[in-house]
Amino acid sequence: MCGIFGCVSHEDVVPRILQGLKRLEYRGYDSAGVACVDDRGALSLTRRVGKLDNLLDAMRDHPVHGHTGIGHTRWATHGAPSEINAHPHTGTSGTLAVVHNGIIENHDVLREELTAAGCSFRSETDSEVIAHLVEQSYTGDLAVALRAAMQRLQGSYAVVVVDSRHPDLLVAARQDSPLVVGLGPNELYLSSDIPALLEFTRDVMFIEDQEVVVLEGGEARIFGPAGETKNRAVQHIDWGGDAAEKLEHEHFMLKEIEEQPRIIRANLALRAPGQSVAGATPLQADHLPEGLFDGLESLTLIACGTSWHAGLVAKFWIESWARLPVDVDLSSEFRYRDLLVDDKQIVVPISQSGETADTLAALREARRLGARSLAVCNVVGSTMSRESEGVLYTHAGPEIGVASTKAFTTQLLSLRLLALELAARRGTRSPAEIAIAMEQLADLPRHLEATLARAEEIREVAERFSSAQDFLFLGRGVNYPIALEGALKLKEISYIHAEGYPAGEMKHGPIALIDDQLPVVVIATPGRVYEKVLSNIEESRARGGRVIAVAQEGDQRVAALADAVLPVSDVSEELSPIVNVLPLQLLAYYIAHHLGRDIDKPRNLAKSVTVE
Repeated sequence: MCGIFGCVSHEDVVPRILQGLKRLEYRGYDSAGVACVDDRGALSLTRRVGKLDNLLDAMRDHPVHGHTGIGHTRWATHGAPSEINAHPHTGTSGTLAVVHNGIIENHDVLREELTAAGCSFRSETDSEVIAHLVEQSYTGDLAVALRAAMQRLQGSYAVVVVDSRHPDLLVAARQDSPLVVGLGPNELYLSSDIPALLEFTRDVMFIEDQEVVVLEGGEARIFGPAGETKNRAVQHIDWGGDAAEKLEHEHFMLKEIEEQPRIIRANLALRAPGQSVAGATPLQADHLPEGLFDGLESLTLIACGTSWHAGLVAKFWIESWARLPVDVDLSSEFRYRDLLVDDKQIVVPISQSGETADTLAALREARRLGARSLAVCNVVGSTMSRESEGVLYTHAGPEIGVASTKAFTTQLLSLRLLALELAARRGTRSPAEIAIAMEQLADLPRHLEATLARAEEIREVAERFSSAQDFLFLGRGVNYPIALEGALKLKEISYIHAEGYPAGEMKHGPIALIDDQLPVVVIATPGRVYEKVLSNIEESRARGGRVIAVAQEGDQRVAALADAVLPVSDVSEELSPIVNVLPLQLLAYYIAHHLGRDIDKPRNLAKSVTVE
């Protein structure tokens, strides 16, 4: 969603803010702006619609310098994309400006009250009410004014305020929207996401709901809802220096696809370093509190989008290995039902960012009803990791491309390890079986590398089918969710309509779509339903469908039936989802590339969906 970046420094902050906003482009936006206290002590505001380059051009033409400022990339919710609706927003007096991520649900009521009180509104946004509320409450202390404004706000927000009357001060607050403080040697930062900070500092503090943070005099002070001082540990982010850089790659998405073997290998080394496989606890690097699994009767995995697909795969694994019933729920639907949740159930929220609004809301409702919780997420210190009893970190590093790739495969790895851990604790599989499963995981990076080595063949297939207007993706068993994921990837970045379906359900509707214009992507790797998948291919061919098959190298039966083959390395059926998704990621990437799409920043999408 929207991006926030702020800075207080002894040096000019404008270049830092613009660079921070550049790092946040992946979150999705339609306009951008900067406000700072300039060298004259006045509040300077520059906003532009469209790409960040438009803002950069404007600030080159009319340079602004200052030691305190805020910036924002907006993804429109209330009010169309326009310069007047772009952030930052100012109060009536023009002395202060705010940036805001989230949605203020009672903004209409507040706007009426503030207008009646003499405030002059300029925009159509919900965010502008915050600027007027802070201004109305101001009596000399900006933090007190922001806290007073918070008492009137309903909804979600991360807010940062700059005021020309306080030229060396930023104040900020959050409720259900992420906000991170960065601590540099000569400056302090605020951001909605960690990657924007990595160029400047690796030391961060996470702000929690209803807290106000004051950045002044080289110090970040955090206060609770009643104004009480809060102590917060500084966390060091150990992502590598090039983790948020494209390096020689044309797009972040391609870089992140190619990183997957290395990241899976590093994950496995972290989780069982230097121990014999038979004696290793697969999840020893994660936070699993004592008693979390005691008396467990069921699991519910809750997630959105790609993370939901990971949960669907995990259901196969956990039920097979741990013999536990598993439900997989869409977070956006979960809390709007009459839930059957109790303390013998673990709810497992899955999220790359750990800030996904729907998944957080579902987690909180499940915990309110007594469920235990175990988060699967990528970002250390994220809200989801703090609010869950246990955490499995995916250790994927920053994922900048909007279309998730390495976050998905590392989620699958964590969930596979969870299945093995539960099996070991419950005694549903023998130590020897678990040892073999760990050995297979240890060999997984080699299979990923072998599959990625065939990328050029996949590019040729992608370009051959790039003119199609629709795609159908089919999979069975543990690979049915991979068909869903393949279709989602293609939709996200190429804007081609694609539908994923369980292959066994093809005759219950989707078969009506098949003609000689429709590519049918079939996951046809060996497994218990292999023969049935071959029958699905035959049925597609009989109706003129052009079959693109994901098949193991050297599979002549599939090659004889398919119009094109996306080859993958030979791996067990249980681990095949982690391998089979790679050619589908590449297929989507190369089709989008051939069509000239904006791959890392596809239209209408945002990386971290922090509002419902």
